[in-house]
Amino acid sequence: MNQKGKKLPHIGVYTRLAPSRISGGGVGVFAIRKIGKNADIFYDEYDEMIWINVKELESLPAKIRKLYDDFCVIKDNGTRYGCPKSFNQLIPCWYLNSSETPNVRCDEKNGYKFYALRNIIEGEELTVDYTTYSELPVVV
Repeated sequence: MNQKGKKLPHIGVYTRLAPSRISGGGVGVFAIRKIGKNADIFYDEYDEMIWINVKELESLPAKIRKLYDDFCVIKDNGTRYGCPKSFNQLIPCWYLNSSETPNVRCDEKNGYKFYALRNIIEGEELTVDYTTYSELPVVV
């Protein structure tokens, strides 16, 4: 809190974006402080996703369609894509990279929230296993 009792923007923030060490030059999410096991990593940053039928995406230009393939939760044999209301509202959790040995888990039954599977040290890249809550994109 600051002197006027207002919550400062860094309060409750555990991560920041930086070049990933695992995604071939892409963006990754890194711990800027210790994160305890079971911590709700993005606890006050979740917005409800909207769900879009894949048929609505078929006529989009390839570069726009790639936004959906790269950032959406994909369900129902690739027929539904869950995404933010606007891709301009992507927060760090949308940039988590996938790993077969993740340090983060997704709880899709609780609004697709992300929790630490174990203690995470400052500077460590956060990863999640996409296959536990999302399918691969459908090639159109």
